[in-house]
Parts: sequence; structure tokens; C-alpha cells
Amino acid sequence: MAKDNQIRRMALVINKLNSPGRYVAAQDLVDYVEHAMRERFSDTAGVKLRTLQRDFKTIEELFGLVVRFSRSHGGYYIAGQEENSIVDYTALLLNFELLSAIDADSTVQKYVLAEHRRPEFRVGISELLEAIRLRHPVEFDYVLVRHGNAVVHKRINPHFLKESQERWYLIGYDVPLDNLDAGRETRYPSGREPASSGLRLKTFGLDRMSNLQVLEQEKFRRNEEIDIPALFRECYGIWNNPDDPVEEVVVKYDALDGAFVKSLPLHPSQEIVEETADYVVVRFRIRITNDFVMALLSRSRSLEVIRPLSLRERVYKVYLDAVERNRPAASGSSL
Repeated sequence: MAKDNQIRRMALVINKLNSPGRYVAAQDLVDYVEHAMRERFSDTAGVKLRTLQRDFKTIEELFGLVVRFSRSHGGYYIAGQEENSIVDYTALLLNFELLSAIDADSTVQKYVLAEHRRPEFRVGISELLEAIRLRHPVEFDYVLVRHGNAVVHKRINPHFLKESQERWYLIGYDVPLDNLDAGRETRYPSGREPASSGLRLKTFGLDRMSNLQVLEQEKFRRNEEIDIPALFRECYGIWNNPDDPVEEVVVKYDALDGAFVKSLPLHPSQEIVEETADYVVVRFRIRITNDFVMALLSRSRSLEVIRPLSLRERVYKVYLDAVERNRPAASGSSL
């Protein structure tokens, strides 16, 4: 609960300071966070400035946002950040803040209709965040859905959490268990932690993890050279196979579907190349993965793939198979 409250406080701090050039006096910030914690989360313990100052350090370590105090302006502010990056983190923490508020004891549930279709976690997201921040390896059991739901035991050097299509994923380096030495429970001296080089960076769905164990007596050396924006820039969702080529994809929707695609782009590379009263033509530069194909098919009602031809043929095959599976039963017959 203490870790959840810390994340809630961090969300409130960033939300309060998220406008460039905004300066908030120390007591005003304390009062705002304390009031919100009491009203939204029924936390009556109170908030001290010293507690928020510790949260500032965690915000910097976790999100790279630096909270500083300006004597000339008499208040705290977020330093050296572009507006877009602040908004991104605010949206992430706002999701947590909102979901945390909607609990059995909160009055918020009277006014907010949350999505019921959410994945169930069998591990603590707060524990994973703490392991990432403090560079502790983690071990857990993992279900391989594509392999008959077989369960394997994993040891990971965790680096990031990523949300994709309403699911959360852990991104980290997969450490082969048979390569561990007998002294793995010892605390490594600073600068002597095992590095992640030579290991494979992989993703793991939190909804398929169980029996999480944070190895608090160990530390790993974090790979600071990972370019996370580039890692998923040219893919849809969580899959990014560098062997798949980046291709230009052009599709066409009718005006109704096009309006929805415009308001919620499928991918950052999405570009409207033609628009009339009857249709919208959209272009992407992306690796064509199964997840991306499924996203296109979500608007099958008007979707037309213009190029590449290989994608058009792939979608055509999906439609043919679907028609065959859903062929109406003959008159007088039953399933």
C-alpha cells in the first residue's frame, strides 16, 4: 500500500506541475497533494514536504523528470522538459491515478464508468517498478500461450514497463537460469554488478506472470544505451522483429471509419494522404506484424488495402477463411 501511495503522490505532483513555466509554492503543493490523497484515496495520514522531496528524487530516477525549486519564482517546477514529454508521463500516471480511485470505498465510482475489459494481474506492478528503479533482478513463472500454456520459470533483468492494446508488458533481459552461479544471493559491490550485454531483450505480458520474486540482495548493471523510442518506433504493439522490413502501407476507409482512424491514429507514422467527403486514404511506414494486421481488420467494414500487394493478399486470405468459417448453415440443419 505504501508503494501505491507513492505512485499516487507522484501522479499528483506531475499533474500539478505539468504546464511549462508553472511554479507552485511548497505549501500549495503539499496542500494540493494532501487534499487529493484524502478525497480520492481516503488517505488521512497527511503529507509532509519532506515526503514529497523524496518523491521528487524517485520521479527523476523513474521518469527522467527533474523537479526543482525556483527562489526567484518562489515555487517548484519541472525543469528542462519539453511539453510533449511531460504530457506523455502525465497520461501514464493519470491512468494509474484514475484506476486507483475507482475502488470499493471511493465515491468516484459513482461518476466514472471504467472499462470492464481489463487484464488481470497476478503480480504487483508497484513491485516491478521498484525492481526496475533499484536494478534488482526478478524471477517469475510464465505461461507460454503459443506453446500449449506450458509454464516456464524466468529470471529477468527488468528495464521498462510498456502498455500496448490495454495490456502491460515487462521489457528486460532474459537471463538463462543454467548460467547462474551458486553465489547469486550475494550483494555485488558497486560497479561489479552483472551486465546485461550478451543477453536477449524480451517482453513478457504481466497477465501471464505469477509467483513474482524480487531478488533484493542482487543488482544488475542497467543498459543505459537502449533507445526506447526507436525500439518500437516502426512496429505496432509489442512485437518488433528487426528482420521484418519497414514498408509503406497505404489503406483506404470510408468517411465514417476514416473519422475514427483520424481521431485515434493506429501508429505514430500515420499520415492522411487524401480525404474527400466519401473516403480517407491513410499511409504508414511500419513493419507488418500480425498485431498490425489485426488492428487493420478491426475496421473491416470499409477497409481496402491499396499497397503493398502482399498485405492485400494476406487480408484477402483472412476474409476468405472467415467467410468459410461463418457460412450460414443450410436450411433445416443445426450446428
